[in-house]
Amino acid sequence: MSAVLIDGVAVAKSVRAECRVRISRLLQRTGIRPGLAVLKVGDDPASAIYIRNKTKACDEVGIRSVPHYFDRDCDPQAVIDTILRLNCDPSIHGILVQLPLPPQFKVATILRNISPDKDVDGFHLYNVGALAVGEAIFPPCTPYGVLRLLEHEAIPLEGQNVVVVGASNIVGKPMALMLMQRDATVCICHVKTRDLAQFTILADILVVAAGHPNLILPQMVKTGVVVIDVGITRLPDGRLAGDVDFEGVRQKASYITPVPGGVGPMTVTMLLVNTIASAERAAANLHVSMFPGQIAGSSAVKTA
Repeated sequence: MSAVLIDGVAVAKSVRAECRVRISRLLQRTGIRPGLAVLKVGDDPASAIYIRNKTKACDEVGIRSVPHYFDRDCDPQAVIDTILRLNCDPSIHGILVQLPLPPQFKVATILRNISPDKDVDGFHLYNVGALAVGEAIFPPCTPYGVLRLLEHEAIPLEGQNVVVVGASNIVGKPMALMLMQRDATVCICHVKTRDLAQFTILADILVVAAGHPNLILPQMVKTGVVVIDVGITRLPDGRLAGDVDFEGVRQKASYITPVPGGVGPMTVTMLLVNTIASAERAAANLHVSMFPGQIAGSSAVKTA
């Protein structure tokens, strides 16, 4: 058998079309255009590429992106002050701090200063804690994108054995929580897991986010497994590789994501979705604050 390829580029294109419709409706109804502030510190080449891709994606769907650039040796307080100002700016609905940050920064401190209502990356402690009880305002973008891919392919999660390889705060841990909320049985493996294959061979769905090229080999998975490869590494010869031996594993899997072109496009796309959702929430809150009596009266009539 040869696996069905899950085309992240095509799914992302479809979701972005939905984003354009939502923004058009929001503009017509409220005059509000979603705004995303992007903060970058230093001149890391990879960060520059990521920000360029995010800015291009915003332009594509109609989100206003507002860049804020800082020198690598800047005082962290300058970044915090900018975040606090953006928290109060009604035209900004999402705040993104591009990681990694220079050594003088404490990442947790920086992220903690972002308002949970504008934390479209889903990294704030409030959102992380809320995710644990199933009430996150904004799901982290990469796990959110993985779920959308699974939903697009109509792959059931309830009762399935799911193995997540990688326990990062950005992907592995939130991925496990989001899968459990959909009644999957989840096992998390990590760098110190002994005999990784004894776990991966049991997976109905395998999500790999370890950052280790070709970690998962064909003999480590069962026939018919669904494989989501989140990892991406640039090899010495310049090629991009995932965490899964793609050519070998695709002969046993039922579905598989490629690298590149799988999860990556969805991560950026779900950032757009979260930013639009934030703008819609802001518009709803503004309407309630402007017309509290009208809203209460309407509700009373409906109840009666």
